[in-house]
This record gives sequence, structure tokens and C-alpha cells, in this order.
Amino acid sequence: MLTFFKKYKFFAIFFLVLSSVIILVIYRVMIPKEVLKVYQPADVSTELVDSTLQYVKRYHTIADFSLVNQNGKIITQDDYKDKIYVADFFFTTCQTICPIMTDHMVEIQKQLKNDNKVLLLSHTVTPEIDSVPQLKKYALEKGVDDAKWNLVTGDKKEIYDLARKSYLAAKDIPFEEYDLIHTENFVLVDRKKRIRGFYDGTDPDAIKTLLHDIEVLEKEK
Repeated sequence: MLTFFKKYKFFAIFFLVLSSVIILVIYRVMIPKEVLKVYQPADVSTELVDSTLQYVKRYHTIADFSLVNQNGKIITQDDYKDKIYVADFFFTTCQTICPIMTDHMVEIQKQLKNDNKVLLLSHTVTPEIDSVPQLKKYALEKGVDDAKWNLVTGDKKEIYDLARKSYLAAKDIPFEEYDLIHTENFVLVDRKKRIRGFYDGTDPDAIKTLLHDIEVLEKEK
């Protein structure tokens, strides 16, 4: 009997390994691949969407833009071409949710400092206050990495339209033209300029989810 087992030991080991590989492959095939939702204006609360887009259900992407960053450089959609990025809206003199949001952006920057496929983009909602020197001062105070994260200012109407018509991340103020109330939302944008997630920028757990979802996006073809 022992002689029999010795004789076929190699084949037994081979079939054991082969069986394990087959089981592993079947297991992986059966587990559905994690895919993030592509958000459309119709998926979002109407208070965050411009009235002209509230019923749009397909093909929504972030519009082209031209703004100025903390270094006085013009930043456009081309600076984010083929990149995954996280966008938000803030202002430097905010004393409520903005400091928390900025701290969480700093944490995201830290976690992704060596990942050149992901960038950050923060838009001021008070461009009349947040000039280039003001943004630079704020960037230095917060430890912003210029190669990773742009704080941008510019034309107020353009910023308003981006918030309401592209990122779907701000509430309108009735009867106040080109004015808005920004939300705590961080918006995850994919390489095709599509919205793939909204996250509470004041919630540490939401930031963990955001970082996970970035990993999921990076695996997309």
C-alpha cells in the first residue's frame, strides 16, 4: 500500500494543486466585479441641480472650464485629462464645515501622494475674496501639494455654473444671481469626466469609502 502511494505521490500533489486553482478561479468568477454608479442629474436631489438639467438621465459630464490656481496658473480641463479627481467647493474665510473638509482633503492628498493618476480640485465660491494671493496663503497654511491639488478662483458665474450644472454640489439662492450655498460634498470624477460618487467631506468614514472607490475606479478599463 505504501509503495502504491509513493508511486502516485507526484500525481496526487499535481491534482490537488490543479483542483485548488480551479476552485479559486471559479470563486473569483462567481464574485461580481465591483463597479461604481455613473451619476446623472436626475439621480441627485433637485435642490442641487440647475433647473435646466434636473431631468437629464444620460451622458452627463463635467463641462470645460478655465480658472486660476493658487500660483496664478490657468487651470483647464486639460490639466485633468485622463485623470481621476476629487472636486469640492469651499472658501478660505469659512469657519464652519470648510476647515474640516480641507483637513480631509489634506488626508486624501497624503494617502495618494505617490499616485499620479489621481488629482484634487477645490473651487472657491467667493472669488471676490479669494484672490490668487489669498489662495496661496491658504495653500501654504494647509500644506497643499501644488502638483497634486489646485485651489481655483475665477469668474463667479463660471464657478456657479460648474457647481450647479456640472458637479451638482451646491444649493441655489433664490433671487441672488450667481450666488450659492456650497455643500459638504466631495465629488469623485472619472477619466471620462463623469461623476462616480458623492461623499460627505466632513465624515471620516465617508473619506475611507472615497479612498476605496478611487481604488475601484483605477481598476476600470
